Amino acid sequence: MGGWVGGQAEYVMVPYADFNLIKFPDKAQAMAKIKDLTMLSDILPTGFHGAVTAGVGVGSIVYVAGAGPVGLAAAAQILGAAVVMIGDMNADHLKHAASVGFTPIDLTKSDNLGDLIEAVVGKPEVDAAVDAVGFEAKVQGKNGAEAPATVLNSLMSVVRAAGGIGIPGLYVTEDPGAQEEGAKQGNLKMRFGLGWAKSHRFYTGQTPVLKYNRQLMQAILHDRLPIAKIVNATVISLNEAPKGYKDFDSGVAKKFVLDPHGLLTKVA
Repeated sequence: MGGWVGGQAEYVMVPYADFNLIKFPDKAQAMAKIKDLTMLSDILPTGFHGAVTAGVGVGSIVYVAGAGPVGLAAAAQILGAAVVMIGDMNADHLKHAASVGFTPIDLTKSDNLGDLIEAVVGKPEVDAAVDAVGFEAKVQGKNGAEAPATVLNSLMSVVRAAGGIGIPGLYVTEDPGAQEEGAKQGNLKMRFGLGWAKSHRFYTGQTPVLKYNRQLMQAILHDRLPIAKIVNATVISLNEAPKGYKDFDSGVAKKFVLDPHGLLTKVA
């Protein structure tokens, strides 16, 4: 990204460090929560951005698509949400999500998201939704065939009129390996007319991480956001990185943190 490569290494050069780095107010306090604070680098602001842009607030009924680390990091609870449902087809993801306070939605049980939501909150509707899946989405149900726009279409079907959809999930300008011809050029088969008719708000794009880092840091330092527990942060050495990638691709409910110098292991 931008010509700066080599982020997963023993040492890195941080471009524009006076802007890109965040200073912790107290070293001892920070080291006690260093696994949580590590999440400020990417997934926590990304998931949180999805919830903020979706308009999550006090008393909101929220649905998050994708119980991976970014979906879990939406942190809608800290924004005052009343119910936060999270959908996935991975049983381990759903089990972990339930253990940290989410209401799990098993998408293999039905091909109709509205029915699954109605079983939880009494009607097939939510105030806000977060797409933490992106273009690698699969059709809801047991078969799970590739369908890049399926999450967006399902969210439009359940978000109430004038509700918001935050989209931190990645969508690409082209995907040569896609099964759909249109998706190879980044074209999605969206029911955009439904979203227009319901006056939905769509928020997309790369997360402005620095916009949220200070407030999220304070939430962590003052025991309001145990994000390492929420995403099941698991520290591994740099040499274990290939296995970590393999395990992550297999669908384990973990967020791996590379620790080249054993610093996190000493304080964990």
